[in-house]
Amino acid sequence: MQNIIRTWTERVLGGGRLSAEECLTLLDAKGSDLGYLLAGAQQLRQHFKGDRIALCSIINAKSGRCSENCAFCAQSVHHAVETPVYDLKPLDEIVAGAQLAAEQGCNCYGIVSSGSQLEPGPEMERLLEAIRQICATTSVRPSASLGLLDRSAAEALAEAGCAVYHHNLETARSFFPNICTTHDYEQDVETVRVAKQAGMSVCCGGLFGLGESLAQRVELALTLRDLQIDSVPINFLAPVAGTPLAGQRQLSPMDCLRIIALYRYVLPERQISVCGGRELNLGEFQSWIFMAGASGMMVGNYLTMRGRDLQTDLQMIKDAGLSYGSCN
Repeated sequence: MQNIIRTWTERVLGGGRLSAEECLTLLDAKGSDLGYLLAGAQQLRQHFKGDRIALCSIINAKSGRCSENCAFCAQSVHHAVETPVYDLKPLDEIVAGAQLAAEQGCNCYGIVSSGSQLEPGPEMERLLEAIRQICATTSVRPSASLGLLDRSAAEALAEAGCAVYHHNLETARSFFPNICTTHDYEQDVETVRVAKQAGMSVCCGGLFGLGESLAQRVELALTLRDLQIDSVPINFLAPVAGTPLAGQRQLSPMDCLRIIALYRYVLPERQISVCGGRELNLGEFQSWIFMAGASGMMVGNYLTMRGRDLQTDLQMIKDAGLSYGSCN
């Protein structure tokens, strides 16, 4: 398989694409073949994104009481999970989070709100003002993750200076009904389109280990490619007690690395960041994400879970012979 992977790597370096069948072959790489896959993914990452790792962080700006029934989520009202519940945080707290992110070397700062979408009103106005202040006082790119988006909200966000809209598809269209039934997959796809039409970059990826098949991991990758998204956050399930997926553990560290490598091959020019669930699913193999093609990572805490110590993550990047900070 070494020669096959080398041929496919050269094809992608030259602007070519892999078929769904070829992508599925990559997800089955084992032993020395996996080593060749990681080497190819690292070559692609170095060629298209260099050796500077982009860092991002988020603030859980509004928590709990979400009407959606996503099977993995601790914030859904459909699940028996004790999770923090509060309305949108004060303006100064949101802006202070961005200032801290800038000091830590982050490239992007995400303001995340629970719920299917943030309706027009005082909270939306506060969020727009926070984005304006972040643009005026920090070097980070402000990002918003507010659920489903209509044209009016998208244009307001873009006008305020929101550089990135984050909205994960979570999984393949064919598997989505197993994960969420309170809205349709096409609504998520339309949100991505609306955000792009408003002039924002789109950060859109998935959550792996939900019970999806290898073919469905490929399906999501090809959907993201067709949508021409700008950056891909890769998350791995960290099961939460009280959710329908509380007992789900599907991924090994090598599974995670194969997923990252696949997405580098399918979306070679895009930012590919490893985010939630890396500590649990990758364990001692966290530093391997860069060899698998990752060009970014989330640092700090997640929505309802604590992340790893920042200095540990920064040292990991240095130990891998890489640098971090603002990059394309």
